[in-house]
Amino acid sequence: MKLGLLIYGSLDTLSGGYLYDRKLVEYLRVQGDTVEIISLPWRNYTAHLTDNFTFRLPPGLDLLIQDELNHPSLIAANLNKPYPVVSLVHHLRCSELRPAWQNWLYRIVEKRYLQNVDGFIFNSQTTRGVVNKLVEDGKPFVVAYPPTDRFGLGITESEIRERAGAEKLRILFVGNLIDRKGLHTLLEAVALPRKTQRDTNEELLFHLDVVGSLKTDPPYATMAQRYADERCPSGAVTFHGALDDAALTEKLKAAHVLVVPSSYEGFGIVYLEGMGFGLPAIGTSAGAAPEIIEDGQTGYLIEPGDSKSLAARLMELSKNRSLLERLSVNALARHARQPHWEETCAGIRTFLQQMTQR
Repeated sequence: MKLGLLIYGSLDTLSGGYLYDRKLVEYLRVQGDTVEIISLPWRNYTAHLTDNFTFRLPPGLDLLIQDELNHPSLIAANLNKPYPVVSLVHHLRCSELRPAWQNWLYRIVEKRYLQNVDGFIFNSQTTRGVVNKLVEDGKPFVVAYPPTDRFGLGITESEIRERAGAEKLRILFVGNLIDRKGLHTLLEAVALPRKTQRDTNEELLFHLDVVGSLKTDPPYATMAQRYADERCPSGAVTFHGALDDAALTEKLKAAHVLVVPSSYEGFGIVYLEGMGFGLPAIGTSAGAAPEIIEDGQTGYLIEPGDSKSLAARLMELSKNRSLLERLSVNALARHARQPHWEETCAGIRTFLQQMTQR
């Protein structure tokens, strides 16, 4: 097949969504397919809408995959499609936590885009359900869960039990430093023991490692670093910036729990990647995290922004190491049930072949 993948920016961008796109492209090329990367420049949402005046779909393809993130740029281009167009949907912009009037406007634009594609690749049943509520038209689709095997076998049960005895609870956050990922909620939770129990040693129980790009949203990253300096116990938070796989692996091995309290996740690859290292995951009830995290078994689910509940869960894991050990072993078992990249990508390729034959 001669395929195209349309994205914003670089395929090497560090995020779960771009990792998914990258792995799919690698698989398709190994199978002998030609995959052309069509990249539009990153700009603000209004500027992306102006792409509709100039951008047209490239010729000569059998099928074009469009990362749904690009939806504001593609409404006009998709009106005259010379081949099938499949939208790869990680999550809808209008599902994110923001003022209702803003999401109302985003919903109008996304609905118009979704109505004019020929099929869908969904990363979760949650994402499929959200799209179906917006455009119920019975278009072909495949649900292809993101695999999490890029690190291989991260840890053994005996290593989990040995690690659980460490004095401080080591918390790991992995994600670009943007508001949606909820680092501010986690920092508030780390700061709470210092604020409410200043005369005890509770504030010494946690250490938080923050891994993620500081350049995606510099004002937010600066705010987070300032908050950690001013509100959290001295030395309790370390910002590492973006790390390569080898350095990230070391952080995953050393941590006790992964916390990414996003306001919304279309799936949340990072939760399962952490589980491959026996890390219970703490996420929120918004989005697809409940498809991954079984509350009280492989981690915990909190409401978005609920730093008090998050602090209580972290304190519980710090004090009750047998609970931490049980959740860690359960997390490792949950990771083992996830499909591998080859299995997921093979299902997508079969779907794309069917789409080119329609």
